[in-house]
Amino acid sequence: MATGKRRRLSPGIGFLAPFCLFFLLFFIVPIGYALYQSLFRTERTGLYGELGTHQVFAGFGNYTTVFAEGAFVQSVLRVLGYAVVQVPVMIVLATVLALLLDAASARGVRFFRSAFFLPYGVPGVIASILWGFLYTPGISPLVSIGGHLGLTLDFLGPTTVLWSIANIVTWQFAGYNMLVIIAQLKAVPGDLLEASRIDGANAWQAIWHVKLPLIRPAIVLTTVFTIIGSLQLFTEPLVLQPLTANVTSTYTPNIAAYADAFSNNNYNYAAAEAVLLALIAAMLSFGFLRLVGGRRRG
Repeated sequence: MATGKRRRLSPGIGFLAPFCLFFLLFFIVPIGYALYQSLFRTERTGLYGELGTHQVFAGFGNYTTVFAEGAFVQSVLRVLGYAVVQVPVMIVLATVLALLLDAASARGVRFFRSAFFLPYGVPGVIASILWGFLYTPGISPLVSIGGHLGLTLDFLGPTTVLWSIANIVTWQFAGYNMLVIIAQLKAVPGDLLEASRIDGANAWQAIWHVKLPLIRPAIVLTTVFTIIGSLQLFTEPLVLQPLTANVTSTYTPNIAAYADAFSNNNYNYAAAEAVLLALIAAMLSFGFLRLVGGRRRG
């Protein structure tokens, strides 16, 4: 009996083993190593460290230093404020585009679907450079046109650069999120839409009462992706950093960890920042899933 059960389980274990191995090597081990590194600090001997370095156990010392210095906390608060605005804008825009392309009267669906998705195929560095040209005074046609109209446009100012970054991210990823939602829209049963039309529902009522409830899983999924992406903001501000003094080396949590690791050579401190950022991302993502799950059950 036991031998027969093992034979039935063997193919499943064989299929799962490669995934489990790579998941362990490329997900669990790096997280464990970052946790391990965050509990140590590097001490240098000699006036300039010329006599060598060694690591000593610091416990939660790196974590208390992160909170005491405040720069990392400020960067987290900055991206949280960014996410409060950017996530709803991204999801609403992607949903509206998907609904427009799914409308029965839509024309040129393939063209517009490809056009909206095209920015996702542009690497983040290239997209940031392209928008950087449009943001920089002296070479930006947008700033020049604004000047002719009597408007003073400063896309890289202290209060505007964050939203200029949000514009780049929205331009790049709205099409991707739109495709995820369109895939869910295609799975909406046609007989439900036909029944709603027979019951007298107009286009807006069909969207509100039939389509939106049925594409809710796709909207939740893209929202979680966008929350995580907001906290991982890195490429866009890093590329814009040479264009403005308002993007500092601690502007976002990822840039702060990168600078501490590779500019300040403080790998243990950067590991503590990375662990804290991962915890915040996990708390927000699971908190959002629990919130929408609770509302659904209610």
